[in-house]
Formats: sequence, structure tokens, C-alpha cells
Amino acid sequence: MLTILGFAMIATFLVLIMTKKMSPIAALVLIPALFCVAAGKGAHLGDYVIDGVTGLAPTAAMLMFAIVYFGVMIDVGLFDPVVRGILRFCKADPMRVVVGTAALAAIVSLDGDGSTTFMITVSAMYPLYKRLGMSLVVMTGVAAMANGVMNTVPWGGPTARAATALKLDAADIFVPMIPALLVGLLGVLGLAYVLGLRERRRLGALRIADEESAETKETVLVGAGAGASGGRLGKRPVGGGAGEADGGDDDGDLLKGLDPNRPTLRPRLYWFNALLTGTLITAMILELLPIPVLFLLGAALALSVNYPRLPDQKARIAAHADNVLNVSGMVFAAAVFTGVLQGTAMIDSMAGRLVDTVPEGLGPHMALVTGVLSLPLTYFMSNDGFYFGVLPVLAEAGAAHGVTPLEMARASLVGQPLHMSSPLVPAVYVLVGMARVEFGDHTRFVVKWAALTCLLILTAGILFGTI
Repeated sequence: MLTILGFAMIATFLVLIMTKKMSPIAALVLIPALFCVAAGKGAHLGDYVIDGVTGLAPTAAMLMFAIVYFGVMIDVGLFDPVVRGILRFCKADPMRVVVGTAALAAIVSLDGDGSTTFMITVSAMYPLYKRLGMSLVVMTGVAAMANGVMNTVPWGGPTARAATALKLDAADIFVPMIPALLVGLLGVLGLAYVLGLRERRRLGALRIADEESAETKETVLVGAGAGASGGRLGKRPVGGGAGEADGGDDDGDLLKGLDPNRPTLRPRLYWFNALLTGTLITAMILELLPIPVLFLLGAALALSVNYPRLPDQKARIAAHADNVLNVSGMVFAAAVFTGVLQGTAMIDSMAGRLVDTVPEGLGPHMALVTGVLSLPLTYFMSNDGFYFGVLPVLAEAGAAHGVTPLEMARASLVGQPLHMSSPLVPAVYVLVGMARVEFGDHTRFVVKWAALTCLLILTAGILFGTI
């Protein structure tokens, strides 16, 4: 009964948000509450919600201060050189823009934090997508998949969880998987190329006005919509291409986010900010302090040094308040969903039923089975639930048939490109929120491509002999 209710709850949630019948926050709260009552556990709903909120509170705190910290770093111009390099490559070609989105997301993902990756990628690429009239779900989908592949780095979370759950060395899990993960990343870049060509055909040939100098062209692109003088973006439509997009009032802040003349820049403090960010990331990797504490300290220090005047600090905090509120609100709403799933034992029942459905004849191929199961399980469950609750059970079944724990651990990483678009991943709400994309639209677009990326990694892992 709990298994049926669990799958029905997840299916109901996905249908409602994908058909836009309910907002994600409302669905995350109301759907699990109704199913909790249906399971006969309504009297314990409050306890389940409090447990869920308690478990996700550190994540919400981390996201709040990470948004402020990296928002300030974007304001002061820390990432402008990287963005300019990507934008020089992109020019005004939709194909290059999409490939550049994948490349930028992959590079920034090396810090191991999805929220950071999405904040930087969206801030950099959003103006171009809006200015050229490109599909924003292409941007969110490509960024999520690139980050999902790179999320497997040992300090990113899943690898460390797999190593802890099976008592293995994280390096022994990750290093042999590098060739398969590189194949997955190349697959994302290849998909970005194809999607970019599709956008190019839809929009037509794009150009910057011929009489502008190279410097002016770059200024227009980097500060698209920011009032850069003398620049205008031209376009020769082919077929039924969309017209040039106007960002509108709601998009003003992001369109100005990379204006090379914005007053928030602090070029004299560039190396201080670079050193501070490098130190922060190093401390995260070495786990010197809990990540929420590191971002809290980092945000306070970044604000104090870059904006010594109190009114300026208040202005920077206010500038990022919308993102902070939207993301933290979504995280606490997701806490209701996860709290009910775990508190009612629906998640345990669902996992047990899925493991029981594996035929006995597939025992010697449990690594392959684990790789395939990691797609739906990491999408519908948190990484903690999968790696600490399901993986040990699967590994035990595999050990009975001679499959090593290392193979099982590597196979468990396969589903991460799809996991990064799960409604239970707080970072995805940073992505869709900053990009002004409906979560349902993002889900409809990305699921099929992310699943193919996962299967590509699994196939490569088998061919390389690491799974």
C-alpha cells in the first residue's frame, strides 16, 4: 500500500507541475500532505514536516548565503574575464551560444556546488539568450546536464556518499570512471551543438551591425540590454524565426548583470576577491568548516571589504533578495515532500519493491542493474536516500553474485545528469528561478536528453570495463 501511495504521490506531483495546474511550491506542500492523510498518518504530519525542515535547514542556509556571496562576486566583476572569453567564442551565433553554455557550466561545476554553477552560468548567458530570442529551456537543460556529469567529482557529493555507504575510497570509485564521464561530457557538448544548430535554423542568421568596431561589439554582447552606447543587434530572419526578444522590466537586473560599466564593479579588489573565492572553495573541498558556515563567513567578508558603506551593503543584499527568498522558500517546501516520503516509510517501501523486482538471473549483472535503476531512483529520491538507503541493499545483492562493491559504487553515479533536474534538488530551483523558466517546461525538455546522457555514461563505463 505504501509503495502504491508513494509512486502515486510522485506521479501526481509531476503531472500537476508539468501541466502547470499548480506551482512547484504549492504542489510540494499540498500533495504530500494529502497523501500523508491518505496513508493514515495525518496525525504525524507535523512531525514529518519538522523532521524534513530540520534535515534541509543547513542546505537552505548554504543556498541563502551562497546566493549572496556569488551574487556579490558577479557584481564586483570576478567572473567577467571568463565570461568575456566564452562570449567572444559565442559571438552572435546561437549554436556557439548553446555550446558555450555547456562549456561554462562544466568549467564552473569544478567547485562541486550546483547552485554556484547555475548562478554564474545564468548570469553570464541569460543576456545573450534574451537578446537573440533563444529558448531559455535550452539554456537550463544544457546547464543542468553539464553540471550533472561534473557533479560526480569526489567533493561534489554523490561519490563521497557512495564511498561512505560502502566503506570505499572515493578516489578508487571516481578515477576509473573518468573516461566514461568524459564521454558523457562530450555527449552533452555534442547535444549542445545539435540544439544550437536547431536554434540557429529557427532564428535565422544573426549578425552584429557591420559598422561597429570589435570593441563595441563585445560591449554590446557582454552588456546586452544594459544601455551600452552605439550598439545594436541586427538579425536576418530565415523562415519563421522568432523576433528579437525584449527582456522587459522583470529581466532588467539580469540583463545588466554583466554590463562592463556597472557601478558595482571593484577592479582594484579583483585579486582579493579571486583569492577569497579560491580559499573558500579550497576550504569546502578540505571540509575545514561546514559549508553553510563557510558561505556565511565568505558573504560577510565579501560585503564588508567590497562595500564598506552600510547603504551599499544593504543595496547588494536587496538586489539578491528575490533569488534568496525564492530558493529558500522552495527548499523548505521540498522539506515537506521529503519529510512525508521518509516519515511514512514510503521511500523504504518503494526502494524495497524495486530491489525485489530484479530477476534472480540478473544477479551477476547487478552493476548494470544498479546503473539503470540509478536513473529513476536518484530522480525520485534524494542522494542521501539512494546512497545510504538503497545502494547498500543493491551492493549486498551484487556481492552474493560476485559483483564487487567498487563496480556497484561506480554504477550508482550514472544517474547524476538526470538527478540534477529532480524536483528534490534545491539547486535546480536556482537555475529555473534565475532563468525565468517554468519548472514544468524545464522538466519536459530535459528529462529525455538527461536520460540519454546517463545511458551513454553507463555504456561507456561497461565498454571501458569500469562497470
